[in-house]
Amino acid sequence: MPDASPNALVLLFDGFEEIEALTPIDLLSRAGVALTLANLDGNKTATGRSDIIVQTPQAFETLEMQNFDCLILPGGPGIASLRNHPKLCQNLRDFYQRKGTLACICAAPLLLLDAGILPGLAYTCHPSAENELLDSKKQAVVFDQNCITSRGAGTAISFSLALLEHLVDKATAQKIARAISYCE
Repeated sequence: MPDASPNALVLLFDGFEEIEALTPIDLLSRAGVALTLANLDGNKTATGRSDIIVQTPQAFETLEMQNFDCLILPGGPGIASLRNHPKLCQNLRDFYQRKGTLACICAAPLLLLDAGILPGLAYTCHPSAENELLDSKKQAVVFDQNCITSRGAGTAISFSLALLEHLVDKATAQKIARAISYCE
């Protein structure tokens, strides 16, 4: 656990799954995690799959990845537009190699596949991505090395609490779980 408050980057894009992005944003902010919202294409907003618009004040390309402890990638139908993006793949590889925490939910583990990170890791994903992610575990959340993966919108709270436990500590994750009346 770092001495200073951890910094997390949430990468948003048109077609992101709102629950998978906003749940970690909400729960991590309750724990004092510094959050930056960015858009890969440099737009100042991202529109989710349900047409909820979220401000993304930062352009991904302008950020220094070494300033972040965690990169959060929600899923959603917009993942298809991010597949094999050369700059994103390189940033994911670099972030992983420097031991930053990669947190992917739903179909976002496909981006880890594209970046060449998944071989040898245990992970989970949304059933719609299992045709490409053949070794996916049927668990709500899987943590292996510095990657946290989760199944989808229905596991967003479990995913967020696992992130809290990893980035902050277990006591904080438990405190926030109690505060939101989380039931497993």
